[in-house]
Amino acid sequence: MTRRTIAALGAVYLIWGSTYLAIKYMVIGFPPLLGTGIRFLVAGAVLYLFSAHREARLTFGQWWMAAQLGALLIVGGTGMVTVAESTGIGSGLAATAVAAMPLWAGLIAGVLGKWPNRWEWWGLAVGMAGVVLLGLEGDFSTNPTGAIIMLVAPISWALGSIRSSRASLPSGMAVIAAEMLTGGGLLMAIGISTGEHIASTPPLEAWLGLAYLTVFGSIIAFSAYMYLLRRVRPALATSYAYVNPVVAVFLGLTIGSESLTGEGLIALPLILIGVGLITAGRTKAARPAPDEQRVPAESLLET
Repeated sequence: MTRRTIAALGAVYLIWGSTYLAIKYMVIGFPPLLGTGIRFLVAGAVLYLFSAHREARLTFGQWWMAAQLGALLIVGGTGMVTVAESTGIGSGLAATAVAAMPLWAGLIAGVLGKWPNRWEWWGLAVGMAGVVLLGLEGDFSTNPTGAIIMLVAPISWALGSIRSSRASLPSGMAVIAAEMLTGGGLLMAIGISTGEHIASTPPLEAWLGLAYLTVFGSIIAFSAYMYLLRRVRPALATSYAYVNPVVAVFLGLTIGSESLTGEGLIALPLILIGVGLITAGRTKAARPAPDEQRVPAESLLET
């Protein structure tokens, strides 16, 4: 494993795991929808300009599909995580809830006719037990609004992931940039229409949180992930899904001064075990050739 690969893995593990805490600081001074909209508009513009000289221009139909995915992944996914954290949901708990996304994807795929195999059923059973237990954790049990919003986020991500897997879109940064631009624009529109506004000059920590999310979370970490997809096995590239919640919980407990009850501490490993079983089941069911793989929608499942 080369130094660049190790550095890219470290960036994806640590940066994406730390974005949950960065959101907590951003919403101190920025409304959740407007702040997230600014983040993705800026990041999407940078990535689109970078890809303009390297990739073919997207057609109107591809932009329309990217807008649909942006609505599900960025508005319904990242946007709802940010709203939930603005209501008082801890960053570590938010990351733990997001880790359950593959479980919801498995259930939705079953409803659509692609029922899970034996390994996936075991994964769903174990993982969903963790989700139920997580609902009993302090922040969720005393904050029903935040809990409902935090439930919507991974389900929206799962719908976006399944929609993306069936969409006819080229791989590369241009499509992801288009999803960021359209999703960011939708967030801005929704935020303004619901009365969000920046009442006063945000404090320094809010600016730092927004800058970190934009530069490190959306541009640098995503570029590192794209590098990994071209250089290593998909299983290694997507292993961030198991590490990010652990990083987020650790940072929340230490730097963020958050607390986690016994329910949350037990729920996290149960959810990760469930996701691992589902991944093992999918790997056994189908092993696509490297040249048949495109950038998965989960590449946007950072916050």
